[in-house]
Amino acid sequence: MITDDPTMRPDDSPEAEAQRVPGQEPVWTYRGYRLRASDFTTSMVHLFRAEVSRANAWRSRLDATTNWSVLTTGAAVSFAFTNQLEHHSVILLNALLVMLFMYIEARRYRYYELWSFRVRLLETDFFAAMIVPPFKPAADWAESMADTLLHPRFPISLWEALGRRLRRNYIWIYLIIGSAWILRLSLYPIGAASLGEFVARARIGAVPGWMVLLVMLLFTVALMALAYLTRDLHQATGEVLPRFGSLSKEADGVVAPPVEEDGFHRQAWFRTSHKRQQLLVFVITDQGQAVADRIMSEMQRGVTAFAGTGMYTGQPHAILMCALTVSEIPQLKALVNNVDPTSMVIVTPAQDVLGQGFSPLR
Repeated sequence: MITDDPTMRPDDSPEAEAQRVPGQEPVWTYRGYRLRASDFTTSMVHLFRAEVSRANAWRSRLDATTNWSVLTTGAAVSFAFTNQLEHHSVILLNALLVMLFMYIEARRYRYYELWSFRVRLLETDFFAAMIVPPFKPAADWAESMADTLLHPRFPISLWEALGRRLRRNYIWIYLIIGSAWILRLSLYPIGAASLGEFVARARIGAVPGWMVLLVMLLFTVALMALAYLTRDLHQATGEVLPRFGSLSKEADGVVAPPVEEDGFHRQAWFRTSHKRQQLLVFVITDQGQAVADRIMSEMQRGVTAFAGTGMYTGQPHAILMCALTVSEIPQLKALVNNVDPTSMVIVTPAQDVLGQGFSPLR
């Protein structure tokens, strides 16, 4: 079989039938590679195990930064509750340190989401497709997987990662820090007799207490704004949300509610469809038939030929047109160079390519 179908289904052509050996699995040929169905499935299983391993490793790194924040908070609070007047500044320094830890964790969370996105892609469009009709992955599944492997991109923005880590973990750490700081100013060395004394105790060196309180108020407002404004961003994959949305049961008049997460209603998880950049290539050559034969036999891509004339020399040339993806361009350049080094290759972007070997036309 020679096919560019992303699902890699066995071919029923006479040529492919002639390659089959009785009692053995059919051999798949895919752009020059010969694979049995078991070979392809084994490769996907190994890829799944590798992505799960990477996701688990980065998940452990997330836990590490949270542990750092908890340990430093406990140490700072313990040190601050002494009879020294300005030891409360240690709590404020710890708040900044925790902010640094949250930023580091947000960066790690973006990497974790990248690996979990691939794991979820395999779960929903490969393994699930093996056990439920129509027994094949979605038409654009292979392109989505190839795109994330060739051109990795974070499925979650840094702001959304910061907001998620703040809402899920760090907001509780900051509540402890804020409560400890207020109690420290109110109770040590003795209870504050008035609001003015409370403000005066907030002094840090030459910085007056009212200015320290104002900075902490602005810091708190900024954290609340970050947690609130990023609550509805949906660039991330969602680890455990369903692949497909809930369908309305019109006969019973029942509609399944959306998933609720962190107190907010979340819509069901949908895989974002990505594909490799599609290009249109023109090859101007004096050996059109030889170049076209190599493209069709080695790259399994269709070629359309036009007759052209060089207006400067007046000599006839063949113009070959071929639709490719960005990952196939190096192979095409090497192939054309081997056949006719004097050829001219023109690569132009294509908005979309529909048909055999690309997205379905229907």
